[in-house]
Amino acid sequence: MRISQDFAPRGPDTGRAARRRPARGRAAAALTAAVAFALVLTGCGGGDGPAPKSASGKSSADADRVEPLAAPPAPKLPVTVDSADGTKVTIGSTDRIVPLTGSLSEIVFTLGFGKQVVARDITATFEQAEKLPVVTRAHDVSAESVLSLKPTIVLADTTTGPSEAIDQIRDAGIPLLVVEPAKGLDDVGRRIDTVAEALGVPSAGTELKERTEKRIADVQKSIPDYADGKKPRVAFLYLRGSASVYLLGGAESGASSLLEAAGAVDAGKESGLNKDFTAITSEALAKAAPDAILLMTKGFESVGGMDGLVKIPGIAETPAGMDRRVVTVDDGVLLNYGPRTDRVLTEIVEQLYAKGGKGR
Repeated sequence: MRISQDFAPRGPDTGRAARRRPARGRAAAALTAAVAFALVLTGCGGGDGPAPKSASGKSSADADRVEPLAAPPAPKLPVTVDSADGTKVTIGSTDRIVPLTGSLSEIVFTLGFGKQVVARDITATFEQAEKLPVVTRAHDVSAESVLSLKPTIVLADTTTGPSEAIDQIRDAGIPLLVVEPAKGLDDVGRRIDTVAEALGVPSAGTELKERTEKRIADVQKSIPDYADGKKPRVAFLYLRGSASVYLLGGAESGASSLLEAAGAVDAGKESGLNKDFTAITSEALAKAAPDAILLMTKGFESVGGMDGLVKIPGIAETPAGMDRRVVTVDDGVLLNYGPRTDRVLTEIVEQLYAKGGKGR
């Protein structure tokens, strides 16, 4: 989530990705459909509202801005690059850029190309992008909206759809590069390099990759020893209370890499959940036995905060439920695996190891 890379449950683009994934039987199909429907109803946690607040009530302002490189070099174009869908794409201009996922928008802006971006996907929730026109409907790309902006390059990933819209943009002669989505921290540098190469600034990509990797490493150095010497067990839950979607993340949820980098154990993965998500049950929660629960901010709010969370069957009986211990991170950045991932790790570490936890 992997349902998607860019938004919940595994990333911001889950709705369209879910429709493109092969069926895994009736139960899996129904679950995926429920998630997709819930995300359409909630806008995947994106949108143009004010910065959401963490469980402590503190605004996640830092997560709402990207930090561009100080002096990005001038692009050296044209370049021809390999697209993840097996084609070769030649880019001759970066004057008008349309990134079709929030994570790709984050990379483009951080590389210093914010002024050339002419549109955004609904999942690009950071401050510098908020006034740009949105070229997605729910989670599907509107080819007509994209083409009306006369882009010189369009960036997508393998979850972007529908395929007809991608074909329509390419058929119009627009260079469209498909990038492999990120599944964990190991993919951050690769995606930065891919985008930077396509924009004709590979040296800026190297600089940003090194900056990002160093910041992530610095956060990891700050992780304290856990009180009893054991790593905390953390369950990632994807919740949309208004749509009655309550899911427990497993090995493929997208959160494992973050939790492990934060010195924790992914409780869902450790309990034997090998797929992305499973419906929450008392039995599954008892087996996972989390010490803390990781949530997207809007998911936490959608169930009524801590008091509502412990009413979900099985949660009150877990160590996390009994201690009212949660970790919340802004929906628009939690699973992007990009230039702001160090901030995500910082939030997780600060909340997870804070005395009493932020959910109290």
